[in-house]
Amino acid sequence: MATPRTVAFHTLGCKLNFSETSALSRLFEQEGYLPVRFEDAADIYVINTCSVTEQADRECRKIVRQALRRRPDAFIVVTGCYAQLKPEEIAGIPGVDLVLGAAEKFRMLQYLNELTKAPGKGMIHAGEIREVNDFHAAFSLGDRTRSFLKVQDGCDYKCSFCTIPLARGASRSDTIENAVAHAQRLAEQGVREIVLTGVNLGDFGRATGVIEGERLKREALFIDLIRALDEAVDVPRIRISSIEPNLLTDEIIAFVAQSRRFMPHFHVPLQSGNDKQLRDMRRRYRRDLYAARVESIKHYMPHACIGCDVIVGFPGETEADFLESYRFIQALDVSYLHVFTYSERANTPAATMPNPVPMEERRRRNQALRGLSEMKRRHFYQQHLGTARVVLVEQHKDPAWLGGFTDNYIRVEIPREMGKVNTLQLVRLDALSPNGEAVRGVVP
Repeated sequence: MATPRTVAFHTLGCKLNFSETSALSRLFEQEGYLPVRFEDAADIYVINTCSVTEQADRECRKIVRQALRRRPDAFIVVTGCYAQLKPEEIAGIPGVDLVLGAAEKFRMLQYLNELTKAPGKGMIHAGEIREVNDFHAAFSLGDRTRSFLKVQDGCDYKCSFCTIPLARGASRSDTIENAVAHAQRLAEQGVREIVLTGVNLGDFGRATGVIEGERLKREALFIDLIRALDEAVDVPRIRISSIEPNLLTDEIIAFVAQSRRFMPHFHVPLQSGNDKQLRDMRRRYRRDLYAARVESIKHYMPHACIGCDVIVGFPGETEADFLESYRFIQALDVSYLHVFTYSERANTPAATMPNPVPMEERRRRNQALRGLSEMKRRHFYQQHLGTARVVLVEQHKDPAWLGGFTDNYIRVEIPREMGKVNTLQLVRLDALSPNGEAVRGVVP
């Protein structure tokens, strides 16, 4: 076939996927391809999927149809977690030409060179996930004032509800030297904030690469990585995207509190405020440990923002269990929640557990916790009204305003004439926006 010259990408899911899509785009550019918007006609469309979304199949089909409407003869490539978990299902979607699993994703150009158009039949390259043992560095660049830097991949945990180990393989990491070099490159490109990403970020250092097929031993810990980045990288802001409570040590918390670059913002998955559910979920902590982590963060940084993930409607969660979890979270000094309605995932232990919660009840509990999250976020924002904090200024969907976040992750809006995108500016926080989703402020 003639060598395609344009390629468009669509990313579903987490920050890790966004960093990998950006890395794939750079690989295509190095080979002479021209990246274009997904909304434009392209020779190749690459869809980087997620397995967390409840309607992964339906969403993937919809995006494939959208791409083919723009360019009926385009090549469609599907990769990512969903592609690793259900490659045959994706290959059966009309219009899909190539399905690549986790080990094959970064060899996409090699497979494209071998691809021949076969209408109605997708070519699959998705090996066994246990064979995925190398680390591919990735970072996003060029589309935002911040960049997502991947430093870890895979997970060795066996949470009963999660397909990520099946989709991404065992835990493995970049080296500290490589991570620092990538971060410094981003700083030199004008990035003002780097967000460290991974599947199980706090497990950084495990199996940092492979030599002749053998996994290397742990060379470092997450605390060693953040110390090195803080010392060596000339970027004003670094954030930790998400870290498990059992891996968030007091040493890490204390370091962030005195750091020159790391922001006072932690996202710490909880999943349930009930120890019975935590046990059934096969989480590696109980709620007392989580409460201790929150207390430690607030001891060192009373102004810190703390977010957490929660799953509602897990099998066996009674109304009494949910109320216990709700009250526990209500009493925690956290700033916001990401609430997920439990949905069954094939090949996970939780999918066959007894006493499933009716879907209507799952949705009701989701709404209850979303309401609690809104109250907590408003309370956190109101605590800081009348103060001045530094904001990384970004574009806003309303042309009259600029947006951005403070160091402690308060969403801020300022009049457009008062700011400049991709600069750090001191902003006085005056009042909640009309919808309560941000704080309106002015540059003193």
